[in-house]
Amino acid sequence: MTARIERVVTEGVVSVDGSEYKVENNTWIVGDDDEVIVIDPARDAETILETVGEREVLAVICTHGLPDHVGGAIEVAARDEAVVALNRKDRRLWRETWQETYPDIDMEDEGIFGVADVELEVIATPGITQGGVSLYVEELGVVFTGKTLLADGPGKVAGEYPALADQLTAIGERLFTLPGDTRVLPAHGEETTVADQEQHFDAWLAGSLTRDGSAEDEQDGPLVDGTRVSGIKLKLDED
Repeated sequence: MTARIERVVTEGVVSVDGSEYKVENNTWIVGDDDEVIVIDPARDAETILETVGEREVLAVICTHGLPDHVGGAIEVAARDEAVVALNRKDRRLWRETWQETYPDIDMEDEGIFGVADVELEVIATPGITQGGVSLYVEELGVVFTGKTLLADGPGKVAGEYPALADQLTAIGERLFTLPGDTRVLPAHGEETTVADQEQHFDAWLAGSLTRDGSAEDEQDGPLVDGTRVSGIKLKLDED
């Protein structure tokens, strides 16, 4: 197998509801010495393309439509006339960054992208956004989770969970059914593994993500998005 993974770290400021947040992003490059796929190209297209070098960019895949996941998408793709892929449900978010264009490919659950000698399988993981996806590469034993799952647990937007019930359901049903030693490569921070994160899942379901530790907190109290963790229905494989 010749395919390998490279990480490019960039930083910048993201504006959410009038407030600005300093954000550090991981852009992941998957491929070999001849061709690559770029995942979550953040704002600094020049730095990303320097790492790509003379290799051909076949596709740019955005796990979410948020600005810090798509900010460099057009410029990175334009160099080699590569396609840009995004789940259709995140088109509205995409247009907040790129008002004059749409992605070339509307990604769907279980879709496949090929590069070098590996395949990237699209896994629908909504929650952070309606169209959020992860990308599983069985041959390399990795899953690119965007903002859905980070090394310190489920990701947030501006310090909040937009739809935590959906996010936890996606994590439990789609990500935690992968092999435990699968490396989790997120869009922010360091990597982790499925097994390392899965051990915290029951605590997340019990409300640990939304409690501040005070005695007044209800274990099954409402989440930021108005739902209740206790209402999550999971269909985990029992095998």
